[in-house]
Amino acid sequence: MRDAKRQKRHEEITAAAYDVMGERGYEGASMLNIAKAAKASNETLYRWYGDKNGLFEAMVRDNTAQVKEMLTQAVDQRDKPIAILEAVAPVLLKMLLGERAVKLNRAAAADISGELGAAISKGGREVVIPLLADIISELDVAGPLKEEALVTMFLSLLIGDLQIKRVTGVMPAPTDADIDARCALALRAFRKLI
Repeated sequence: MRDAKRQKRHEEITAAAYDVMGERGYEGASMLNIAKAAKASNETLYRWYGDKNGLFEAMVRDNTAQVKEMLTQAVDQRDKPIAILEAVAPVLLKMLLGERAVKLNRAAAADISGELGAAISKGGREVVIPLLADIISELDVAGPLKEEALVTMFLSLLIGDLQIKRVTGVMPAPTDADIDARCALALRAFRKLI
């Protein structure tokens, strides 16, 4: 299968997986249910993803891809750390508060096996945090703060409790203006801390 056609089919399958997961939760989202919803064969899903966990890991990677690409490129180009954080903050916040991340996190919260939570951590947090640490390590920081603490502070200022508010349905999807305002506030506070 050609790359463009396969990518389109992958997007159709993952869209179906989000729908099935939204209706049935992670536990009830079987490969067969997803295959039927995507009008694909069960064999194709197993061949492409290995198992349900593999499919959901691919969905998490897709969701994180733009942030990862921006951070990797910035690290490779050795851009100024604050400029990188300013550029990536809205993309990261938009991704974390977007519908796909919300659906994944809702399903993970209800998944007693912990499989989906582990997939989210592996494909998201464990990919993004080291890249942020690389960028933050380039900051000229006065005082004893370590990279790990600075990454935690940056993410806490940026995200706070917004993600949990989205997952629990207390907060609607933020507008671009909301995202920009939150990023400006978080970066201003982060600069003062460092």
